[in-house]
Amino acid sequence: MEKSPHKFAAGEIVSAIIGDIKGRSTCYVVALAGESGCGKTETSKELTNALTEAGIRSLVLGQDNYFYLPPAANDAKRKSDKTWLGPRKEVDLQLLDNIIVAAKNGAEELAVQFIDYASGKMTVDEVKMNGIKVIIVEGTYTMLLKHVDVRIFIDADYHDTLPYRIKRNRGNEVRDPFVENILETEHKIIAGHRFLADFVISKDYEVEHIL
Repeated sequence: MEKSPHKFAAGEIVSAIIGDIKGRSTCYVVALAGESGCGKTETSKELTNALTEAGIRSLVLGQDNYFYLPPAANDAKRKSDKTWLGPRKEVDLQLLDNIIVAAKNGAEELAVQFIDYASGKMTVDEVKMNGIKVIIVEGTYTMLLKHVDVRIFIDADYHDTLPYRIKRNRGNEVRDPFVENILETEHKIIAGHRFLADFVISKDYEVEHIL
Protein backbone atom coordinates (compact mmCIF):
# COMPACT_ATOMS: atom_id res chain seq x y z
CA MET A 1 0.00 0.00 0.00
CA GLU A 2 1.43 3.39 -1.02
CA LYS A 3 2.37 5.68 1.84
CA SER A 4 0.17 8.79 2.00
CA PRO A 5 1.91 12.14 1.47
CA HIS A 6 0.57 13.34 4.83
CA LYS A 7 2.13 10.34 6.55
CA PHE A 8 5.43 10.80 4.73
CA ALA A 9 5.68 14.48 5.68
CA ALA A 10 4.67 13.84 9.30
CA GLY A 11 7.18 11.04 9.65
CA GLU A 12 9.98 13.22 8.30
CA ILE A 13 9.16 16.03 10.72
CA VAL A 14 8.80 13.77 13.76
CA SER A 15 12.16 12.17 12.95
CA ALA A 16 13.72 15.65 12.99
CA ILE A 17 12.23 16.76 16.32
CA ILE A 18 12.02 13.52 18.29
CA GLY A 19 15.32 14.13 20.07
CA ASP A 20 14.20 17.55 21.24
CA ILE A 21 10.87 16.16 22.42
CA LYS A 22 12.52 13.39 24.44
CA GLY A 23 14.98 15.85 25.91
CA ARG A 24 12.27 18.12 27.34
CA SER A 25 11.09 17.83 30.91
CA THR A 26 7.96 19.85 30.02
CA CYS A 27 5.24 19.50 27.41
CA TYR A 28 6.42 20.08 23.82
CA VAL A 29 4.07 22.13 21.60
CA VAL A 30 3.73 21.96 17.81
CA ALA A 31 1.83 24.61 15.82
CA LEU A 32 0.47 23.41 12.48
CA ALA A 33 -0.95 26.12 10.20
CA GLY A 34 -2.15 26.72 6.66
CA GLU A 35 -5.13 27.76 4.59
CA SER A 36 -8.56 26.15 4.56
CA GLY A 37 -8.47 22.66 3.04
CA CYS A 38 -4.68 22.37 2.91
CA GLY A 39 -4.58 19.14 4.94
CA LYS A 40 -4.02 20.34 8.49
CA THR A 41 -6.38 17.78 10.03
CA GLU A 42 -4.89 14.86 8.10
CA THR A 43 -1.36 15.99 8.89
CA SER A 44 -2.11 16.40 12.60
CA LYS A 45 -3.48 12.84 12.64
CA GLU A 46 -0.33 11.54 10.99
CA LEU A 47 1.88 13.49 13.39
CA THR A 48 -0.04 11.85 16.23
CA ASN A 49 0.41 8.41 14.63
CA ALA A 50 4.14 8.96 14.11
CA LEU A 51 4.54 10.08 17.72
CA THR A 52 2.56 7.08 18.96
CA GLU A 53 4.86 4.77 17.00
CA ALA A 54 7.76 6.43 18.83
CA GLY A 55 6.08 5.76 22.17
CA ILE A 56 4.97 9.36 22.74
CA ARG A 57 1.42 10.36 23.64
CA SER A 58 0.01 13.55 22.14
CA LEU A 59 -3.07 15.75 22.24
CA VAL A 60 -4.50 17.72 19.29
CA LEU A 61 -6.16 21.09 19.85
CA GLY A 62 -8.16 22.50 16.93
CA GLN A 63 -8.18 26.28 16.51
CA ASP A 64 -11.71 26.02 15.04
CA ASN A 65 -12.93 25.21 18.54
CA TYR A 66 -11.66 28.57 19.82
CA PHE A 67 -13.59 30.99 17.63
CA TYR A 68 -15.49 33.53 19.72
CA LEU A 69 -18.69 32.69 17.82
CA PRO A 70 -20.04 29.31 16.64
CA PRO A 71 -19.86 28.68 12.85
CA ALA A 72 -23.30 29.95 11.79
CA ALA A 73 -23.09 33.06 13.97
CA ASN A 74 -19.53 33.73 12.82
CA ASP A 75 -20.56 33.52 9.15
CA ALA A 76 -23.44 35.92 9.81
CA LYS A 77 -21.08 38.32 11.57
CA ARG A 78 -18.68 38.21 8.63
CA LYS A 79 -21.50 39.15 6.28
CA SER A 80 -22.72 42.01 8.44
CA ASP A 81 -19.29 43.36 9.41
CA LYS A 82 -16.55 43.42 6.77
CA THR A 83 -13.90 43.93 9.44
CA TRP A 84 -14.87 40.71 11.24
CA LEU A 85 -12.14 38.49 9.86
CA GLY A 86 -8.76 37.32 10.99
CA PRO A 87 -6.94 36.17 14.12
CA ARG A 88 -7.40 39.33 16.18
CA LYS A 89 -11.16 39.45 15.62
CA GLU A 90 -12.50 35.92 15.36
CA VAL A 91 -10.24 33.61 17.33
CA ASP A 92 -9.37 33.52 21.02
CA LEU A 93 -5.65 32.89 20.50
CA GLN A 94 -4.97 34.13 24.03
CA LEU A 95 -7.07 31.30 25.47
CA LEU A 96 -5.12 28.79 23.39
CA ASP A 97 -1.86 30.31 24.59
CA ASN A 98 -3.11 30.10 28.17
CA ILE A 99 -3.86 26.40 27.73
CA ILE A 100 -0.38 25.84 26.28
CA VAL A 101 1.26 27.65 29.20
CA ALA A 102 -0.77 25.58 31.67
CA ALA A 103 0.41 22.38 29.98
CA LYS A 104 4.03 23.54 30.05
CA ASN A 105 3.67 24.37 33.72
CA GLY A 106 2.65 20.81 34.46
CA ALA A 107 -1.15 21.05 34.72
CA GLU A 108 -2.68 17.67 35.51
CA GLU A 109 -5.83 18.51 33.52
CA LEU A 110 -6.66 20.89 30.67
CA ALA A 111 -10.08 22.35 29.91
CA VAL A 112 -10.41 21.63 26.17
CA GLN A 113 -13.20 23.19 24.10
CA PHE A 114 -15.10 21.52 21.27
CA ILE A 115 -17.64 23.21 18.98
CA ASP A 116 -19.94 21.00 16.92
CA TYR A 117 -19.93 22.45 13.38
CA ALA A 118 -23.53 21.49 12.59
CA SER A 119 -25.25 22.55 15.81
CA GLY A 120 -22.84 25.23 17.00
CA LYS A 121 -22.95 23.72 20.50
CA MET A 122 -19.81 24.18 22.57
CA THR A 123 -18.70 21.70 25.20
CA VAL A 124 -15.66 21.66 27.50
CA ASP A 125 -13.89 18.44 28.44
CA GLU A 126 -11.36 18.06 31.25
CA VAL A 127 -8.50 16.18 29.59
CA LYS A 128 -6.08 14.41 31.92
CA MET A 129 -2.49 15.18 30.93
CA ASN A 130 -0.93 12.14 32.55
CA GLY A 131 1.58 10.79 30.02
CA ILE A 132 0.87 13.38 27.32
CA LYS A 133 4.21 14.74 26.13
CA VAL A 134 3.23 16.68 22.98
CA ILE A 135 0.40 19.08 22.13
CA ILE A 136 -0.35 19.74 18.44
CA VAL A 137 -2.34 22.92 17.81
CA GLU A 138 -3.72 23.04 14.27
CA GLY A 139 -5.52 25.90 12.57
CA THR A 140 -5.27 28.77 10.13
CA TYR A 141 -3.59 31.24 12.48
CA THR A 142 -1.66 29.01 14.90
CA MET A 143 1.70 30.35 13.70
CA LEU A 144 0.89 33.41 15.84
CA LEU A 145 0.76 31.46 19.11
CA LYS A 146 3.52 32.64 21.43
CA HIS A 147 4.44 29.60 23.50
CA VAL A 148 5.07 26.87 20.92
CA ASP A 149 8.30 24.95 20.36
CA VAL A 150 8.10 24.29 16.63
CA ARG A 151 6.01 25.77 13.82
CA ILE A 152 4.89 23.87 10.70
CA PHE A 153 3.30 25.67 7.76
CA ILE A 154 1.51 23.92 4.88
CA ASP A 155 2.19 26.07 1.83
CA ALA A 156 -0.92 25.45 -0.29
CA ASP A 157 -3.26 28.33 -1.12
CA TYR A 158 -7.03 28.30 -1.64
CA HIS A 159 -6.61 27.59 -5.37
CA ASP A 160 -4.45 24.53 -4.60
CA THR A 161 -6.95 23.27 -2.03
CA LEU A 162 -10.04 23.50 -4.26
CA PRO A 163 -10.25 19.73 -5.00
CA TYR A 164 -10.26 18.91 -1.29
CA ARG A 165 -12.77 21.66 -0.51
CA ILE A 166 -15.06 20.29 -3.23
CA LYS A 167 -14.80 16.84 -1.67
CA ARG A 168 -15.44 18.20 1.83
CA ASN A 169 -18.02 20.83 0.77
CA ARG A 170 -18.54 21.93 4.36
CA GLY A 171 -21.62 24.11 4.60
CA ASN A 172 -21.93 24.36 0.79
CA GLU A 173 -18.86 26.62 0.84
CA VAL A 174 -17.42 25.70 -2.56
CA ARG A 175 -17.67 28.40 -5.25
CA ASP A 176 -19.81 30.59 -3.02
CA PRO A 177 -18.61 34.09 -4.02
CA PHE A 178 -18.71 35.31 -0.42
CA VAL A 179 -16.68 32.34 0.84
CA GLU A 180 -14.18 32.67 -2.02
CA ASN A 181 -13.69 36.31 -1.07
CA ILE A 182 -13.10 35.26 2.55
CA LEU A 183 -10.53 32.70 1.42
CA GLU A 184 -8.74 35.29 -0.70
CA THR A 185 -8.59 37.68 2.26
CA GLU A 186 -7.37 34.90 4.58
CA HIS A 187 -4.68 34.08 2.02
CA LYS A 188 -3.44 37.66 2.15
CA ILE A 189 -3.43 37.59 5.95
CA ILE A 190 -1.42 34.39 6.37
CA ALA A 191 0.82 34.43 3.28
CA GLY A 192 3.61 35.90 5.39
CA HIS A 193 3.19 33.31 8.13
CA ARG A 194 5.30 30.96 6.03
CA PHE A 195 8.35 32.92 7.14
CA LEU A 196 7.63 32.11 10.80
CA ALA A 197 7.92 28.39 10.14
CA ASP A 198 10.56 25.93 11.24
CA PHE A 199 9.22 23.44 8.69
CA VAL A 200 7.36 24.19 5.46
CA ILE A 201 5.32 21.47 3.75
CA SER A 202 4.79 22.24 0.07
CA LYS A 203 1.52 21.65 -1.79
CA ASP A 204 3.16 18.44 -3.06
CA TYR A 205 3.99 17.48 0.54
CA GLU A 206 7.72 17.89 0.30
CA VAL A 207 9.24 19.05 3.60
CA GLU A 208 11.61 21.98 3.85
CA HIS A 209 13.50 22.01 7.16
CA ILE A 210 14.31 25.58 8.16
CA LEU A 211 15.51 24.95 11.74
